[in-house]
Amino acid sequence: MTRPCLPFDPHPRTPAWRPPPGACDAHVHIFQDYARYPLSPDRSFTPPEAPLSALFDMHRVIGIERAVIVHSSAYGTDTRVSAAAVASAPDRLRGVAVTGPDTPERELEALNAGGFCGSRLSTVVKGTPGFEALEEIAARIRPFDWHIAVHVNRAQELVALAPRLLATGNTIVVDHIARVRGDEGIDSAGYRCLLELLASGRCWVKLSALPRTSQQPYPWSDMRALVEGVLEARPDRVVWGTDWPHVNQYDNMTNDGDLLDAFAAWVPDEALRHQVLVHNPAVLYRFPKE
Repeated sequence: MTRPCLPFDPHPRTPAWRPPPGACDAHVHIFQDYARYPLSPDRSFTPPEAPLSALFDMHRVIGIERAVIVHSSAYGTDTRVSAAAVASAPDRLRGVAVTGPDTPERELEALNAGGFCGSRLSTVVKGTPGFEALEEIAARIRPFDWHIAVHVNRAQELVALAPRLLATGNTIVVDHIARVRGDEGIDSAGYRCLLELLASGRCWVKLSALPRTSQQPYPWSDMRALVEGVLEARPDRVVWGTDWPHVNQYDNMTNDGDLLDAFAAWVPDEALRHQVLVHNPAVLYRFPKE
């Protein structure tokens, strides 16, 4: 029996800073129409419904025009709900799938044609393949030039994974700054490994889910040095995301307006903000260029 997650905050605060046109939220999940798209019985959590319409409502308030739907492990490898969502707004949405080594090629072809450009592996949640299948999945998706989305439970896991990730030949996207905790800091082995991956030129990183790994309340000041470090290392390989609707939260729910104002505080340079929110995700997720 899984524990029900808190619902998302239906009243996002209007941020003090307004993002530029074309800004992208590079990490969201969709949960809708459970009668048509049932959750997997083998899952780690039970989310309340969080439909695409609610995501668009939130984005309207905080000033986001584009988004990347990362297929949730709660659905397993049944990607229909995410594919339908992306197909409903192809100009403003892209997708990251969850696929296995046995996913039929015709399904991969359909997802690729439908705006998907990556497949996620995880050591955090049930329903998403772990890295024991890395090489097989990477080979299956390489003909489509898809990236491997890396979702680790602890940043230390990257140390052993990094050589295998680089050996695949695929682009690598590390979710949530590798879940480096605020109290681990920039000198931790996991964070140093993340910087080495970025230096390879084959790796991207997401500024997302930072309240989860912060040891402090808003504005999560212990995460600032981690954010500044990846931006200094490879400003052209960083994207930002809300992680809406913030599943696996059971006590306090994040307000998405706070997330954007924290980003603006961490990234005071307007040109760099534009690069992270507009230019970089357009390159990585194949949106039309500015």
